[in-house]
Amino acid sequence: MSGKQYLKNQLSVILINLLGMLALALFLIANGNHIQIVLFILAVWLIVLVSCLLFFYFTRKKYLNKLLIMAEQLEERYLLPEIMQVPEKADEQVFYQILKMAEKSMLERIGEVQRERKEYKEYIEQWIHEVKTPITAMKLICENNRSPFTRELMAELENINRFTEQALYYARSEHTEKDYSVREISLSGVVHSAIADNKYLLRQSNVMITVDEMEHKVYTDDKWVRFILDQIISNAVKYCTDQPTLHFFAVKKNDKIVLSIEDNGIGIAQSDLPRIFEKGFTGQNGRTIHSSTGIGLYLCKRLCDKLGIEISACSQGKGTTISLSFHINDFIIGVQG
Repeated sequence: MSGKQYLKNQLSVILINLLGMLALALFLIANGNHIQIVLFILAVWLIVLVSCLLFFYFTRKKYLNKLLIMAEQLEERYLLPEIMQVPEKADEQVFYQILKMAEKSMLERIGEVQRERKEYKEYIEQWIHEVKTPITAMKLICENNRSPFTRELMAELENINRFTEQALYYARSEHTEKDYSVREISLSGVVHSAIADNKYLLRQSNVMITVDEMEHKVYTDDKWVRFILDQIISNAVKYCTDQPTLHFFAVKKNDKIVLSIEDNGIGIAQSDLPRIFEKGFTGQNGRTIHSSTGIGLYLCKRLCDKLGIEISACSQGKGTTISLSFHINDFIIGVQG
């Protein structure tokens, strides 16, 4: 609250006091009082008026600043009435009641939205689990009837399964802590599992895979990391060249194990690199490949943040390297030793 605004709000009070001072001065002079006595009385009145205005200004400003600080510290600012003191003035109590009514309405609306989101999430998860049954059945039929046609069909089934998994993980990504289990896993094992999950897609696209020897073990959730690798592999295939290659390797850097997936695809423009993990961002490549949705890498980033994994991308005109950095837990290693 500025002093100028406060004086503007108190203008009516100041005018009434000035009129009162003028009326009193005229009354005293008319009754034969000496001018010095009149001026003394008016000076006292003016000092009392200014003192009162300053006192109420600083008191009010302190109270309002305290409210602003409390509001800034609150994550849910609609709960401000809960930490406010009930005002004493009648007009302020009216505004306080209005805030309480707004808070109640907001809480009711939030509760309704949360119920709707929960029901929708449960429906999506149930639908995905139901649709996985026919997908698995179709895979078994194709496995039992090997032919060029069924191999192509298996590649498309892998795509369908990847999209259903993407929807499932998107629905669960808000509360990953309820669905993951952190334990010691082998990077080599999780990489080979992810490759196996996409074997028909990789075979159909004639992707040459090279996996360096990996002796590293990290603490994370096997299932979620496999999903992240699935998204990276499908992206690499989507933006591949005529002779696509994928290279998996891991190195130890200080207190981290860095798993990298390098491809020789069309690469990512330097201007797009800072934004590739944003939701819905497809960049220049998305304008040429219309199947891009901008969801895959966004989900990877979101899940990595939940799991404490650092994800980064590097591209130098052609080819892209996606790196996953796993922190080494010295405490666990010390206990095991």
